Amino acid sequence: MALTKRQRQVYDYIAGFVQKNGYSPSFEEIGEGMGLSSLATVHKHISNLEKKGLLRRDYNRSRSLDVLPPRGKLKQAMQAAASVANLSAAKAAAASLALPLVGRIAAGRPVETLENQETISLHDVTRSRDVFVLEVRGDSMQEEHIVDGDYVLVEKIKTARNGEIVVALVHNNETTLKRFYREGNRVRLQPANAQMQPIMVPADAVQIQGRVVGVLRKY
Repeated sequence: MALTKRQRQVYDYIAGFVQKNGYSPSFEEIGEGMGLSSLATVHKHISNLEKKGLLRRDYNRSRSLDVLPPRGKLKQAMQAAASVANLSAAKAAAASLALPLVGRIAAGRPVETLENQETISLHDVTRSRDVFVLEVRGDSMQEEHIVDGDYVLVEKIKTARNGEIVVALVHNNETTLKRFYREGNRVRLQPANAQMQPIMVPADAVQIQGRVVGVLRKY
């Protein structure tokens, strides 16, 4: 049984209230917190959440709501919905972060000032692609100018072309950032560091999780 959007909001409100205060909210507090003027509507939502195994009521005590963790298909559905919501929020944040583009510069030459000021945002890099961010740890890609502490923008994909920098899951237990090369029935994950050896594994032991489309660095 899937949750409606409003049921999920009520569940999240109650769970957040319990976590903050150490006890469950009253029906009046739920109504006030959710902007519901009818206690009958609050009671209906509570009853539906109870039927779906997300709440338990003890009728012998006040503030009797116990929040239960989702299970089975309902848990998977709620996790999927949360992932979609987080991705949408990340895309909105990327689109809203815009900085002035005031000119172009080459080393050793003066700034070329733009007459009409432009802006550049993360959305200009990611476009409408399904993109997430990872923080880099280690120096295996330093010769590609991707170093420890950088943030890489990764487009979520399941396949890659030879030479692309990818996020790869190896043997279902280790994730790595390397250049991807398919060589027959094997895959070479090539570091960009002369001191490191490539990772050679059977092709079926590698799952591509994304490819790098940009790098962010803080100074």
